[in-house]
Amino acid sequence: MNSALILAFSGLFLLGGYFFYGRIIEKFFEVDPSRKTPAHTNYDGIDYVPAKNWLVLFGHHFSSIAGAGPIVGPVVAAALWGWLPAILWILLGTVFLGGVHDFASIIISVRHKALSISSIAEIVVSKKTKLIFLSFVWLALILVIAVFASLCARTLITDTRTVIPCFGLIFVALLVGYMLYWLKLNSVVTTLIGVFFMVGTILLGNRFPIDIGPYGFMIWLGILMIYCFVASILPVQILLQPRDYLSSFLLYFGILFGCIGVLTTHHTLDVPMFSKWNPEGAGWLWPMLFVTIACGANSGFHALIASGTTAKQLPNERFARYIGYGGMALEGFLAVIAVLSIGAGLGRVMLNSMLAKTGQGPIAAFGAGYGELTKRILFGKGNLIAILILNTFILTTLDTATRIARYITEELFKINNRFFATFVVVFISGVLVVTGTWNKIWPLFGASNQLVAALTFIVISSWLLCNKKSLRFTFLPGLFMLLTSMTAILIQMVNFIKNREFLLVIVSMALIILSFSMVVDVIKTARERGFRCGPI
Repeated sequence: MNSALILAFSGLFLLGGYFFYGRIIEKFFEVDPSRKTPAHTNYDGIDYVPAKNWLVLFGHHFSSIAGAGPIVGPVVAAALWGWLPAILWILLGTVFLGGVHDFASIIISVRHKALSISSIAEIVVSKKTKLIFLSFVWLALILVIAVFASLCARTLITDTRTVIPCFGLIFVALLVGYMLYWLKLNSVVTTLIGVFFMVGTILLGNRFPIDIGPYGFMIWLGILMIYCFVASILPVQILLQPRDYLSSFLLYFGILFGCIGVLTTHHTLDVPMFSKWNPEGAGWLWPMLFVTIACGANSGFHALIASGTTAKQLPNERFARYIGYGGMALEGFLAVIAVLSIGAGLGRVMLNSMLAKTGQGPIAAFGAGYGELTKRILFGKGNLIAILILNTFILTTLDTATRIARYITEELFKINNRFFATFVVVFISGVLVVTGTWNKIWPLFGASNQLVAALTFIVISSWLLCNKKSLRFTFLPGLFMLLTSMTAILIQMVNFIKNREFLLVIVSMALIILSFSMVVDVIKTARERGFRCGPI
């Protein structure tokens, strides 16, 4: 199959979903541009800060939700089950599940003073459901931080040219934040200055690669955890918002040149259209493909971003579809490019060889495939650009995930000190990284991530019931994700028991018990109310 045709069809399908289905969802939730958002009514200068421009917030939101998920997951899934089932799930999942999930999470959070999805669960269901959901989300975030920190540390070792641009961007972001919010300079001028310095860090990194020796993984892991700690306690406008905004330009650049590469080379996909229903060591296509692709089609982590940071910075409700549904559509398109990079850029022989390399497979495969597709237009630097994009977005996911985990730690464990709460999150995540490799944690992360999405759909459906609205857009997606993710976790738990990986067994059991308890409580509460609730 010609890669250019697949890219064109995927782009048109996702655009159609955004403009047509997205508008149907927007109308269904009765978006009102005249209604003031919590960013204005609850302004505090730390977390509640209206974005200078909706594009700045889009950059933060998109950078935070993207991470490694829409790249690593689709690469692994396409290699194991074939490119066709991977592409189909990415497209259908993005339009009918992921986009709805992300948009609705922003809107219902904004309607409740930008409270988190778990806090809204208390309003529309019960306090017990809120506590269960908080506990589940907290565990899922620990997995997110652990797996992404491991991937980032290994990537810094894989390509030492990415070290200076990854960490240099932090200082560029501090400068941009200062110019935007303190000097109040023009946003276009500030963006151009920020992009100029960002390109400078890339050139420096290419000229001066940094290799810190055989203990590099542990050293980078320690530095990353310190970064997560600091970034999660600073006011959003100082580092988080400008860093994510600048990072988004890297991804736009990567997507643009990836498209040009595919459209100009017209490579055919040299990986199977469909491999096997049950590849050895991978599991059945259902449910494992769906949780392996994870963020590329639907992601519970997005709801945590949407209601954790994005809703607190949304300047106007009319931007909710641009950011929520649009961000998910663009992430789905990125996932398609990831599949085409390894399918058209590498081919099955080289792909299988690279995936066999412990810990480095999907990252190296994506970089090499993207480099092959873009070698004529990026002068052989496509591999560096691809790895840099991946690492930069892992960092944005890390700092946002740590911030949200800090919120939940403070609430769940009644810790009033944000410094200690952040330390707890960072320490436990670090321990999990040291005791397990990323490729063992990834499927569990994917399943827990999809289970958060299912539980979020349940909360959204409960909110709709309270508002006397139909469940036609949320009930079936939520039910499908619930059955898929719970089955995947049970399958993995059996494997963890066989391999005597008892820490992961405990985490898996906790996820199953918490999710089952929440579903039971939601059904019980709904029946007691006659599937209605009072004013909210």
